Amino acid sequence: QVQLVESGGGLVQAGGSLRLSCVASGTFFSINRMGWYRQAPGKQRELVAVITSGGTTNYADSVKGRFTISRDTDKNTVHLQMSSLKPEDTAVYHCNAFAYVSMLVAGMDYWGKGTLVTVSS
Repeated sequence: QVQLVESGGGLVQAGGSLRLSCVASGTFFSINRMGWYRQAPGKQRELVAVITSGGTTNYADSVKGRFTISRDTDKNTVHLQMSSLKPEDTAVYHCNAFAYVSMLVAGMDYWGKGTLVTVSS
């Protein structure tokens, strides 16, 4: 199994910055992509950014140019550097990983419990 633990959320003023981190632990064979999703009150969970094991990244249009995702494969860690934050970025940010627990079992998605980011105007 894979456990994901996020950190780095908090309260910040509009225009400010925050850096989220997520560490994967447990027993697994490999992790393919890792990423961040967010869920604002009353809204569905949405993709923020993902990064593959090869370093390919993909961002939601709403965060392009403001957020940067990075990954330390050796440490099974993914980071999200968020800049120029807006009140509409307020949400619970969840870490996601698509991992294989063994070579014989199909991969699956794992989720962290989330960390709250609040951006005040």
